[in-house]
Amino acid sequence: MFDNFVRKQLNTGEATINLVQGGTGYPLLLLHGYPQTHCCWHKVAPMLAEHFTVVCTDLRGCGDSSKPASNSTHAAYSKRAMAQDQVEVMKQLGFDSFAVVGHDRGARVAHRLALDYPDKVSKLVLLDIIPTSTAFENVDKEIATNAFNWFFSIQEDELPERLIGAEPIFYLNWCLDHWAGSKNALEPAARSEYERCFDTAAIRATCEEFRAAASIDLAHDQADHQRKISCPVLVLWSAKSMWASFDILNVWQAKANDVQGVAFDCGHFLPEEDAARTTSELIRFLS
Repeated sequence: MFDNFVRKQLNTGEATINLVQGGTGYPLLLLHGYPQTHCCWHKVAPMLAEHFTVVCTDLRGCGDSSKPASNSTHAAYSKRAMAQDQVEVMKQLGFDSFAVVGHDRGARVAHRLALDYPDKVSKLVLLDIIPTSTAFENVDKEIATNAFNWFFSIQEDELPERLIGAEPIFYLNWCLDHWAGSKNALEPAARSEYERCFDTAAIRATCEEFRAAASIDLAHDQADHQRKISCPVLVLWSAKSMWASFDILNVWQAKANDVQGVAFDCGHFLPEEDAARTTSELIRFLS
């Protein structure tokens, strides 16, 4: 995967971020979701690299990036801290402004990045999410069932870490298979990489990220509830998603000034399940 891409590791001051970079043109930052790594872009990144300088990172706590210690505030895994990592990475690569594409948890980092650094983000693409605060405000049986890990992973005293850690590969593949449009929708090489990276440290870090989402991230969102994303936004989502019952365009139009979007007939993992259409939509919007 990622032939003709260069692998780098950059120190942001609080974390070491692993990344691959390839292509030429306007800079484009791709942020993965849970329980994955930058490898979720392995199909679309080479096609995008024909048009852009593509940077695919592992978020702090994931993949081959570092897993900083946390505490009861969960601030180390707030979307604000994770967004700051990405700004520092792009700065070190020589990019003062760039477009951002985020999937799942990476889209939540991208949302915060666009709010905290409006001068840095020229365009924003969000894949298969609604705002974190909106999700928590509208929890019902369906959301609680489908997004069970949002509530399981925030439990304290290492409960989720220990239970997930007892059968990590089973848990990982259960999530991948149940969130995809069909079992085995993801390629074995990518799945093997997700398995390699889903170790004890990553389990701890990603539980901390979910805890941050249910605490400090909500506080940050509340403080910014009147602010809107200023750059153009493209929203892509799965028609089979747990979020598809929402009027997703309307939800995001309340959060941004310029929003367009379209639903995909596949599962949650758009860049892997429908790479051709994902790439086409990205090139159309970002160009």
